Amino acid sequence: MPLTKFSFGPTAPVAFGIDRVERLGADVAAVAGTGAPVLIVADPGVAAAGLVDRVEAVLRKDGLTVEAFTDVRSDPLGNQIDGAADRARSLGAACIVGLGGGSALDVAKLAAAIAPADQPAEHYALAQNPLPAQGLKKICLPTTAGTGSETTRTSVFTDGQDRKVWAWGEALRADLALLDPRLTAGLPPHLTAATGIDALVHAIEACTIRRANPLNDAICLQAIRLIARNLKRAVEAPDDLDARGAVQIAAAAGGIGIDNSGTGIAHAMGHALGVIGHVHHGRAVGLCLRAALAWNAEAEPARHAAVAEALGVPAEGRDIAALAAELAPAYDRFIRSVGLPVSLSRDGLSAADTQRLAEATMAPENKPMRDANIRAIAPADAERIAAEVLTAA
Repeated sequence: MPLTKFSFGPTAPVAFGIDRVERLGADVAAVAGTGAPVLIVADPGVAAAGLVDRVEAVLRKDGLTVEAFTDVRSDPLGNQIDGAADRARSLGAACIVGLGGGSALDVAKLAAAIAPADQPAEHYALAQNPLPAQGLKKICLPTTAGTGSETTRTSVFTDGQDRKVWAWGEALRADLALLDPRLTAGLPPHLTAATGIDALVHAIEACTIRRANPLNDAICLQAIRLIARNLKRAVEAPDDLDARGAVQIAAAAGGIGIDNSGTGIAHAMGHALGVIGHVHHGRAVGLCLRAALAWNAEAEPARHAAVAEALGVPAEGRDIAALAAELAPAYDRFIRSVGLPVSLSRDGLSAADTQRLAEATMAPENKPMRDANIRAIAPADAERIAAEVLTAA
């Protein structure tokens, strides 16, 4: 493949280790100063699991003033981000710690960015206005291994029109991404699978879309290898912290990948599927990539052949075209092997929703993802791929 111009930006500093969270007080001091008041942003499930109490205890042990904000839903609302920013202001917080899955981390990052200003989150949706220059410090502690939000400059949320929108900018880069696999050990198997597939889709899309580049490929292909070798074990043996740690590292790597290259059709349609059917994001993008993968591979066989090999497809005796053609069936086998439900019938969706899903995919807020895909996506393409997603069994 001919080399073309590209840029590759730095990511958030990353710290990894089992029980690494025990040093969080020192981390806060390093990024925000000694004695900095801290707001923890987490979702109710994380709080119910006792993780908020654990993190609060770690911070209070070092004499820090701490409060928690837990009004965070999956696909968080813009007004929840505003609520977190208001709480940070009232506390006089110097640092926000995001604790949870992608929703909590996205809320934490954007709340930290906008807290010093007086505009709501929706003011910054779709990058229509620049983010404030001097936000609060932010540390991300993922309790899932999927979204990679800890290493991206993006926050995704739902606006007042029930659209899934995003904010983007340097102000959303975390000051520290802290990866502690023990924090993911309580995640149920079905969510371990769905979030792991989310990370896999990030890595695959980032190294196969239009803006893919060799430096990013190295990170993304390694993420694919780690997930291929460890996700099934993490699903089946929740206490295997080595497997969980490997997938957590892969998720952070996938975040770096999409932060530098972006995402494609799986996310354009996956966001739409989340809107019309409230399907979990990781599962949604996983199923949409399943439907589009063979079609995309036809346009760029070499890149998809590299992904196939990273996923574990034997390369010996196959040329690039043959190896690329094996990717879609191998991916299908893999997502089924970790227990990801492929049929959407129990989600109340069917072929009757094809036009609705296709139209939502072609909505303006999904244009950057459509434009980044390796193949141009016309309305007829969206309709055909949507039909495959909705009729899969």
